[in-house]
Amino acid sequence: MDLVTRVFRIPLKTRFRRLTERTGVLLQGPYGWGEFSPFPDYGPDIAVRWLHAALESATSEWPAPLRASIPVNVTVPAVDPQGAHDIVAQSSCSTAKVKVAEPGGLREDEARVEAVRDALGPKGKLRVDANGAWTVDEAERAIKVLDRHELEYVEQPVASLEDMAALRRSVDVPLAADESVRRAEDPLRVAGLEAADIVVLKVQPLGGVGRALEVAEAAGLPCVVSSAVETSVGIAAGLALAARLPALPYACGLATLELLEGDVTTDSLLPVGGMIPVRRPEPNVDLLERWRAADDTTERELARLRAAEARL
Repeated sequence: MDLVTRVFRIPLKTRFRRLTERTGVLLQGPYGWGEFSPFPDYGPDIAVRWLHAALESATSEWPAPLRASIPVNVTVPAVDPQGAHDIVAQSSCSTAKVKVAEPGGLREDEARVEAVRDALGPKGKLRVDANGAWTVDEAERAIKVLDRHELEYVEQPVASLEDMAALRRSVDVPLAADESVRRAEDPLRVAGLEAADIVVLKVQPLGGVGRALEVAEAAGLPCVVSSAVETSVGIAAGLALAARLPALPYACGLATLELLEGDVTTDSLLPVGGMIPVRRPEPNVDLLERWRAADDTTERELARLRAAEARL
């Protein structure tokens, strides 16, 4: 692979998706930088999609944008109610996504959601994300409890598309499919099974901006573009996707840089007034050095890159 590579390791401010850090490889090519940062439990058969996305970003031009800025939500990890309230109050976003189905149970989930609703006020939009952790029965009960606080939608309440379809028939709150689309062999089954009202698109897991646009068109459902907790290099690809979608009825989950202790650019893609401008910042040499991974992490991440490359 004839591209410049930089391996990074950036700690998370708060444990998120059971992670305490984000690691990956930045690739520099003729069209700029791409990011390869599959989650640690993903093998090469899944990680190859993330590599496709990174190579697309580094070696080809993204489609022309249809909008200049993207509305975004603030993301609230599994923190205590006061911490959740503070995160939302300190953001500039009028939409919040709250992580639920975390250790602590439904009582703590509801306390966190209630605090976020208080911070947003009655006009704010509030969505929750269970990352597929509930059973159908657990999800039905939890959604009815959490919807006391007026949910916009619930993201991936259960793991499989079949369970999503069953749950969708028993609750009134719209359901959004994330993992069951991006980790599925056939991402388009969500539409055929009538398993969701909304599709969450993530550039790296789907294999690039172009592939994500194909999934959006074929699914025929409203879309939300979200990040995979990336640096600004990865977020820029998400913005490119959101900027190209014909319609964008929901705020996108691209304001996740605030979950990281740092970034690889001095021009980070952070929200202002609940919006992020569509642009592509360049990594900074000093920050690439600041977040350069130790030798053992570098060796591991480059081995993952080579294993994914072998699947191309």
